[in-house]
Amino acid sequence: MATLAKTVVATGASSGLGFEAIKQLLGQGRPYKFILGARDTARTQAAYDELKFDTGKHSIDILPLELSNLKGVKTFAQQTLSKLGNEKLDYLFLNAGMISGAEGPGPNGSKWCEAYVVNHLSQHYLMHLIKEKLMASKSRVVVVSSGAVRNVPDTSVLEKDLKAGAGTADRVVYCETKFVQLLGAHWWRRELKGKCDIVAVSPGLIPNTGLARNSTMKLTVDMPDAKTVPEGAASLLLAFTKDDFPEDPDQIFLTSWGEWWSKDVIANSLDKELQEKWTPGLEQIEKEEGI
Repeated sequence: MATLAKTVVATGASSGLGFEAIKQLLGQGRPYKFILGARDTARTQAAYDELKFDTGKHSIDILPLELSNLKGVKTFAQQTLSKLGNEKLDYLFLNAGMISGAEGPGPNGSKWCEAYVVNHLSQHYLMHLIKEKLMASKSRVVVVSSGAVRNVPDTSVLEKDLKAGAGTADRVVYCETKFVQLLGAHWWRRELKGKCDIVAVSPGLIPNTGLARNSTMKLTVDMPDAKTVPEGAASLLLAFTKDDFPEDPDQIFLTSWGEWWSKDVIANSLDKELQEKWTPGLEQIEKEEGI
């Protein structure tokens, strides 16, 4: 009997860790169907074509997606749901991210800086848009996080720091947006309890992804604990299959070495009031962002 294909919808799979993770899945025995969002669909298609994967086993659909444009996110969600039809969505892989400071105006008139929109708001909005499909499919949602979430000692400054034009340094913005993203993962874990598994995962310190290419953050391969891109991607893929969930449901963060982080490490992200504050509803997002 033929093995049924697993379906993966992914952001941030055009290059770096996301591309490598999909590449590793294409090399497995199980068949996969991929729906990938990409800013440059032609370049992304060419990159996957070069892999010469088994098209009899796997399929890849690449749809336009610019995460700084929430209207485009809505279109991507509609196209994704159309592509899926009645098929199950097994995995939602939220990997996209960027590092930049809070300089200049927000994208498309947003009051927030671009990194906040890309790293959290747009992907939170995407989950709202496909929530019914996620629940019906009992999907696993893999949120690519970072150890940088530990570097937010004062959560009271988030709103000030992440506003467009705030002038906040890129290192600070990155840590704070990844922290807010983790707040969202906790919120969705509670919102989809009993329906979907939500796993936040860190790939570790990966210097050669290009994530920091336009920032002041300089990552080098000789840094302590630095990993290669294939190693980082393998850490992410562990979150697809890891099933030894802790008894405490707040322990949703999988480390790059394959263990569940204890609650004391991510204690600041467990504040439910803070989670509620940074997880706006669908109507609120559309009203505030002019969608």
